[in-house]
Amino acid sequence: MKTLDAKCILEAALVCAQEPMSLRDMQLLLGQAQSLTDIRGLLNELQQDWSSRGVELVQLASGWRFQSCAEMRPYLDRLYPEKPPRYARATLETLAIIAYRQPVTRGDIEDIRGVTVNSLTVKQLEDRGWIEVIGHRDTVGRPALFATTRQFLDDLGLSSLDQLPVLNATGVAFEGLGRALASSQASEVTAFTAELNWSEDVHAAEHMAAGTSNLESKES
Repeated sequence: MKTLDAKCILEAALVCAQEPMSLRDMQLLLGQAQSLTDIRGLLNELQQDWSSRGVELVQLASGWRFQSCAEMRPYLDRLYPEKPPRYARATLETLAIIAYRQPVTRGDIEDIRGVTVNSLTVKQLEDRGWIEVIGHRDTVGRPALFATTRQFLDDLGLSSLDQLPVLNATGVAFEGLGRALASSQASEVTAFTAELNWSEDVHAAEHMAAGTSNLESKES
């Protein structure tokens, strides 16, 4: 297969794909003659080809996909005005704690927030596909350990947890997380920015900072 043909096939598949495409799927599409190194090279070329357009090729946790550039959002919203779901502050705090301190138990989250975690809050995040149980802590009661999913990263437009905003000096990343969510292509996730104003929530910040220290002590 000629390189040009392979790139055209890959481009067409990515444009038409309903979900992010993994490298394994791409190799299945192009045949074993195309190595993973070759495919990565083609992806880099496609990224360059589309770099000056309103659509970009991005790598996410579960694969690669085409999506509109952030600069296009105000215009696209005129055609598709959506009212994303609203999330309670408790839900957002719980998600932020899991994202930055994972894996954590409900007890860990309660230590950080200073209040009991509502089961409906955890269920809402699980139903949305943003968190999951990845195991159980080897202690009394064997509490479930929660972590974020690839869907969570995909919705934020990230390929790994390393790309989450860096924790600031007080151990609170709410403001940075809000900015990341604001740049996401998913309308549901954009709802976070309408709900969040983390930098003004001193009480929550103090709990997060104190809870971070407590968890670090437990782990050491």
